[in-house]
Amino acid sequence: MSERDQYWMTQAIEEAKKALALNEVPIGAIIVKEDQMISSAYNLRETTQNAVTHAELLAIQKACEAEGSWRLEGATLYVTLEPCPMCSGAILLSRVDRVVYGAPDPKAGCAGSLMNLLEDDRFNHRCEVVPDILREECGSMLSSFFKELRLRKKEQKKLRTAGEAEDRQSLLSED
Repeated sequence: MSERDQYWMTQAIEEAKKALALNEVPIGAIIVKEDQMISSAYNLRETTQNAVTHAELLAIQKACEAEGSWRLEGATLYVTLEPCPMCSGAILLSRVDRVVYGAPDPKAGCAGSLMNLLEDDRFNHRCEVVPDILREECGSMLSSFFKELRLRKKEQKKLRTAGEAEDRQSLLSED
């Protein structure tokens, strides 16, 4: 694990914390070229109610604008969670050279978990994939978020059920 990869992953984690502050799934991404960050982003799917506002896609879009080109050759994308199929496709199409990710995604990961689109030699472009950089920190942030989300949903269900019981009791007492 290189010190540079660890350093840049900490920057992606800072982006993930911004998502967390908005009650978004805490995923952050940055794109680095020639040891300079050219873009950064975090998940905004809940905020925008738009399925394509993943951290990776937003970072790619910003990097393309910054570079004045859709080709991001020579760039490395750092992301706190293994890219999904949609993001992997965008990574390939934008010609990113390296993808460094933190936590694996056993349910949607396409950089090694479910499949490896990024290194598939059937495509005309491939990326070097570096997994598990600061895996524990990235994974625990996601695990904590989803644990808290499940607890909130359970509590909301309890309150809803209690409210419905109260409503039924009111109706019965009116009769």
